[in-house]
This record gives sequence, structure tokens and C-alpha cells, in this order.
Amino acid sequence: MKLYAVSDGPPSLAVRMALEALNIPYEHVSVDYGKAEHLTAEYEKMNPQKEIPVLDDDGFFLSESNAILQYLCEKYAPTSDLYPNDPKDRALVNHRLCFNLAFLYPQISAYVMAPIFFDYERTAIGLKKLHLALAAFETYLQRTGTRYAAGSGLTIADFPLVSSVMCLEAIGFGLGERYPKVQAWYDGFKQAHPSLWAIAAKGMEEIAEFEKNPPDLTGMVHPIHPIRKPAAK
Repeated sequence: MKLYAVSDGPPSLAVRMALEALNIPYEHVSVDYGKAEHLTAEYEKMNPQKEIPVLDDDGFFLSESNAILQYLCEKYAPTSDLYPNDPKDRALVNHRLCFNLAFLYPQISAYVMAPIFFDYERTAIGLKKLHLALAAFETYLQRTGTRYAAGSGLTIADFPLVSSVMCLEAIGFGLGERYPKVQAWYDGFKQAHPSLWAIAAKGMEEIAEFEKNPPDLTGMVHPIHPIRKPAAK
């Protein structure tokens, strides 16, 4: 099994945490984002979306980190509590995966990652959208009253949510008193699962460094995102 992934991207980190939690051996094939290796014709053969990560399970190529998380559990750990079989419990896990994919991470990505890697700015409206997403997450945690994002135990839903929220920590965005449930969940994950958190922490360190010293991507020709020009010296 191979995982084509970057070292700091939240979707890649989430899949790596799942592989670690499930104790599945794999080869991490590093994709150099700065050199646009994900935009090559060779990479497109594995993933026409040209996004990261991609799983190669003996010639079976699968993209979309949520789909990868679900596939790993269903094939290699069908009885694992990481992806419970009870319909309602599984629905809650699926909801949290969708919530992160469609609602939380897009706002975090737009506010944290896009200004680091591309020619975007952090704006008041971007901050407002981010707070709306965090407020929804706070409400979900308050309603369930559980230690984890989708119930009383760790599930695959926690992995992408943790790797999303760690982006905020990387730029010094405090959850503080405004989102105490999110903060408690986040801190609890770190304390209870240090080996899994170590994977996310390494990515967070890289993002924090990029926040201080943005990478030079002027050689990349991206089909969608405008490339940020290096700061004048």
C-alpha cells in the first residue's frame, strides 16, 4: 500500500493518522507541492482531480480523504470502533466527516492556508465565515456532550477535524473562551493519543514556519489559484 501525500496538508495528515491507528503498513510517497508534482500528467492518471492525497492499494487508486478513511476501515478493520457499524453511530461519524469537508475546513483553508501559499488575503468576511463554522462545531460538541467529535469514543471523524483545527493553532489563532468545547476536545485528543497527535504536530510545525516564511511558488503554474508574489527585499 502506498499513500501519495504531503507532510503538512490536513487531508493527508488525517489519512496518516488513520493508518497509524489501524496499524496498517504503508509507504508514504511524498508529493512535492512546491514543484507542482500533483499537477503532472503522471499524477493525473491516479487522480484526475489532481488533489492530495491518493491511496494506492495494490493498483486500486482512491482519492478524497473521507473516502480513503471509510475504505480503510471497511476493508481492513470492519469491526473497529473507529467506524462503528450501528447505523445511527455511523451516520454521526459520516456527518462529522461531511461537516469538516464542506463547512469547517473550507473556511480554515481559505483563512489560513490560501494566504500562505497563494495570493489571497485574510479578510473580515473570511474571519466571519470561520467563526460561523467554529460556532457550529461548538454546538455539535455541546449537544452530544461527549469527549470525541462523533461520540464517546475515538472515530475516524476526529482525524480530519483535528488536522483542520491544528491549522488555526499554527498561526496563533486561539479558540479561547469563545469555543471551550472545541478547545477541550482538541486538547483531549492530544493528551489521549500522543502518537496520533505527533503526526499532526509535525504538519503544524511546518505550517507555522510557512506562516513566518511563505514558500516561493513563483515557478508553479496553478490552473485555479493565483500565485503569490514573493515579498520585496
